Amino acid sequence: MVSVKSSELVDAFEFTSFGGLYEAKAFVNLDTGALLCISDDMQLEDQARQDLDASDRYLALPHKNDLGLGRDLALSFIEQHLPGELDRVSGYFHKRGAYSRFKDLLEDRGAVEAWYAFEKQATEDALRQWCDEHGIECE
Repeated sequence: MVSVKSSELVDAFEFTSFGGLYEAKAFVNLDTGALLCISDDMQLEDQARQDLDASDRYLALPHKNDLGLGRDLALSFIEQHLPGELDRVSGYFHKRGAYSRFKDLLEDRGAVEAWYAFEKQATEDALRQWCDEHGIECE
């Protein structure tokens, strides 16, 4: 079983989830546990590109939406912490700029810190589960 450092895994996961879906990618080398991050803007060393293209020993990290850590997580937080705002926040996600309006609401309600703690815990739990499903030990 290969192992990865939890903090490095979170960093690589955040890299993949920062931009739009599939703009950036991160991979776990299933032999070494090394993490490889790439994006459309980055030039990948020839050897790394060859290794990635030729090997089945690299597993792509999921995007936050693949793990339900986007809209679904925001709605879950609202349901638990600000249930009276659920319809409003649900409506946010039918238009562009949803996260901006969501975070403005959190700011108005004094719930920003609670949101960040909730999001951090959910991300760590989802990544731990993802690692378990793929036979990766998370240190």
